[in-house]
Amino acid sequence: MGRRGPGARPVKARPIAPQPPVTPREEGLSRADAVIAFIEGLLISSGAHADTRMRLRPWQREIIHSIYATDSSGRRPVRTCVISMGRKGGKSALAAALALCHLAGPEATSRGQIVSAAADRGQAAIIYTEMRAFVLRNPELAARIVFREFTKTAEDEVTGSTYAALSADARKAHGLSPTLAICDEVAMWRNAELLDALRTGQGAHAEPLLLAISTRSPDPDNPLEELIRYGLEVRDGITPDPHFASHVWSAPLEADPWDEETWRAANPGLGDIRSIEDVRVLATQARRLPSQEAAFRAFVLNQPVAPDDRFIRPGDWDACAGEPEPAGPCYGGLDLSAGPADLTAFALYWPKSGALRVWAFLPAASLEQKVREDNAPYRAWAETGHIVVMPGRTIDRVWLSEWMAEQTSTLPLKGIATDRWLLNDLQATLNREGIRLPLKPMGQGFKDFSPALSAFEAEILAGRMRHGGSPLLRWAVANAAVDMDPAGNRKLSKARARGRIDPLVAAVEAVGLAAHAPPVTNLNLVRVLEFD
Repeated sequence: MGRRGPGARPVKARPIAPQPPVTPREEGLSRADAVIAFIEGLLISSGAHADTRMRLRPWQREIIHSIYATDSSGRRPVRTCVISMGRKGGKSALAAALALCHLAGPEATSRGQIVSAAADRGQAAIIYTEMRAFVLRNPELAARIVFREFTKTAEDEVTGSTYAALSADARKAHGLSPTLAICDEVAMWRNAELLDALRTGQGAHAEPLLLAISTRSPDPDNPLEELIRYGLEVRDGITPDPHFASHVWSAPLEADPWDEETWRAANPGLGDIRSIEDVRVLATQARRLPSQEAAFRAFVLNQPVAPDDRFIRPGDWDACAGEPEPAGPCYGGLDLSAGPADLTAFALYWPKSGALRVWAFLPAASLEQKVREDNAPYRAWAETGHIVVMPGRTIDRVWLSEWMAEQTSTLPLKGIATDRWLLNDLQATLNREGIRLPLKPMGQGFKDFSPALSAFEAEILAGRMRHGGSPLLRWAVANAAVDMDPAGNRKLSKARARGRIDPLVAAVEAVGLAAHAPPVTNLNLVRVLEFD
């Protein structure tokens, strides 16, 4: 065995014989096409397609093209991708193939670090097992990749890159610096601590990638839902982010859960990768046993299960994006910030024409800080007039009051609904400065706000409102969550909101005030009765 300890001769590294390319690359292949070529060179080890090469479906190719698209410099902008669909849809096999691609394929880097993380050790081993099965069927890969079964790790002896399967323990992730992190079944994770640890650990790399793959859970309070909500904001243009991609197949909540077309909305591989006969059996059981319906909706239809707490559905909101044309009396709503530099919002509503206009206010010295804190494009909205930037470091109530008075000086303004807890202080400011504004108290609790919410909903659902497609207001609507008391009264929840909702609060106040204003008597329709 030779000498050990002090004086021992250094052991020479075992030479590694040059290996042929795993997948021949054609000239002119894009990064995405090179990834596809690599994956389609892998042999399947089990099932109906055993011993055949993996064939990517169009929807799988779409995912790969979105992840590995490059900019003008050849870099991959996408850093995070969410993939969500019904169970048994082929997510794990695709993730294992991508892990191999980064370990020993066209996306491999020298001494790269690939990890897959899951809620428990058993789930974490699934991608490891899939990856190992691919390698054992491919001699070129088997010659260079060493697997360690006990630790669920692997190493490519050519690139020096490693792979490890982790259970959802954030302590194990600290100190890691993964080039690729695959987060498996994120909906089952108790919190986002491990997700955050993996994301922050990737900062040292030029092109890190985090893949979150999961079916939704019967418990909607999980890290996946936050990622999906953010993905919807990116898709809808509320939060521009070229570094984030999402592919979510989910059946609409209002769709018939027993219709096979509904199943296809959440399962792109239905009848191919996913057995439709199996889904039919599950549907029959869930239809007869109410206790199984929630699981069917979550695991097959990939629905969030819990009632959608968004205040207004995006389709209904967008249907009212017509240009506002003020006509008749108008009513205001003011959501005054409690913090000295937080977002403040003011709205005007003309019930006769349905016109709604909303502005938000921020102090100039705090604008950049608020852009970072709220992760919102306030600077861009300031350029379009949706955000009004006032001088100073704090919300100046005198400046704000003068601005509102000037904007409404020629309008038939009937009142401005204001939170009753802040009304007295604001009224004192108006009195001291000699500014006249018709403030009206409106609480933001269940008692006052529930009728206002109902009135706002009614205007939207009837198609009477015209909000002009304000991106500021659409952002606030997307952020909103609603609380309900045992009596069925509702209010907007700032505690559970996904972001700032101040513009929506002001708009609801204005519409609520208009809805509960005393009717105007038309004297032309009054007949004077004369008595002898």
